[in-house]
Amino acid sequence: MNEFPGTAYFAMMRPRSIRRATVGLAMLMLGFGSGAFANDSVDHCRNADTDDAYMREICDVIARPKVADAFAYIERNHERGLEDLIALTETPAPPFNEEARAALFAEMMDETGFGPVTTDEIGNVIARREGSVGGRVVAVVAHLDTVFPMTSGISVRQRGDTYAAPGVGDNSRGAVLLLELARAIAASGVDVNADILLIGNVGEEGLGDLRGVRHLFRDGAEPIDAFIAIDGGRRNRLVYGAVGSLRYRVTFKGPGGHSWSAFGLGNPHHAVGRAIDEFVGAAADVVKSGDKTTFNVGRIGGGTSINSIPFESWMEVDMRSGDPAKLAEIDAVFRQSMMRALEQENAARNDGEALTLDIKPVGDRPAGAGDKEAPLVQRSIAAMTAFGLEPDLRISSTDSNIPISLGVPAVTLSRGGVTRWAHSLAETWTDDQTALSTQLALTVLMAEASLAE
Repeated sequence: MNEFPGTAYFAMMRPRSIRRATVGLAMLMLGFGSGAFANDSVDHCRNADTDDAYMREICDVIARPKVADAFAYIERNHERGLEDLIALTETPAPPFNEEARAALFAEMMDETGFGPVTTDEIGNVIARREGSVGGRVVAVVAHLDTVFPMTSGISVRQRGDTYAAPGVGDNSRGAVLLLELARAIAASGVDVNADILLIGNVGEEGLGDLRGVRHLFRDGAEPIDAFIAIDGGRRNRLVYGAVGSLRYRVTFKGPGGHSWSAFGLGNPHHAVGRAIDEFVGAAADVVKSGDKTTFNVGRIGGGTSINSIPFESWMEVDMRSGDPAKLAEIDAVFRQSMMRALEQENAARNDGEALTLDIKPVGDRPAGAGDKEAPLVQRSIAAMTAFGLEPDLRISSTDSNIPISLGVPAVTLSRGGVTRWAHSLAETWTDDQTALSTQLALTVLMAEASLAE
């Protein structure tokens, strides 16, 4: 890219010559470096509810010397992560063509010394570290792909603590967090009982339809016992439930013809208009009660010229809900609306063959309620509390949808920093207390994988 995205935003920024040492402050808050907590008002572990087993567990993790070493390593090597961020962002990873970034990520991961690195048949990059006991597998994943179809010309521009380029936050920063975890674990020598997988996965965005994680949970795959995804949101965002989505490409087809001489033929565009009207009216009754449910006609197209009856008209539809029953309900309404529109347009024609209708699924992300009381969720809540954060529990559509729908414990944690204008050419990512998010993810991982004695 030749132009610097987000110029208007940077015009409002105050330049900072010194990056905040926020993680150093966080470590002081948690008692590292000084050997004691500096202030009882932030001494979350010392003042923790001793009846809360998960808080005791998290505070025990934080107190381990090797974990403290890993925390310090993350802070000391923060600049390395910023270099990785630029390199990964400038390596293209368009939908279904993530090979170049995956290869670079695999090379970077191999250099961490975390453990053997492989790339599976669908393109997921998997680093493995054997546990002291084994038998359980805990996976931490961050998707490598972006929403952008471009294959070249991506250039990261920096001003102060802010970096600008398509995909720089979503999800290049997530992939960097995995590298930071790998280096910190390898350097500190911290041991856990479970096997750990750090996975840069493909196919999270758009029509990728979670294909990378679907492959990890395919029939016959090695079982994953706990799943931690790294994606967007504020540092206190904790995704525990899955917003499901159904996506379709709807196509009405007919013979087509001249707008004057062939007038009276069935018109696919008119059918699409009827379909949208029917669906919006009927779907309104579904979404007005119960769990939040949404619908959207995102794209429409077709036709050859202004004076031609089109031979084809298409639209793409997205429907979402965290309740599988509500998702099924609006799906049924959608299909009925499409059929009514077809019948109406065919009934209105005066000549020619009847229109046909094709409804093609292009996305199916399963919904799942999640379980706030699950140990992984409770450990994540306790870790955020120990770091002085107020957990913000959410349901969302992330890589965690797949394991949640299968009953596998899963959460999605923040990649850190602040992402603005994601999924746009003006996307930016600001380095703001970023290492704190890596330390938080490390804490949750260490607790879930169970520190070795």
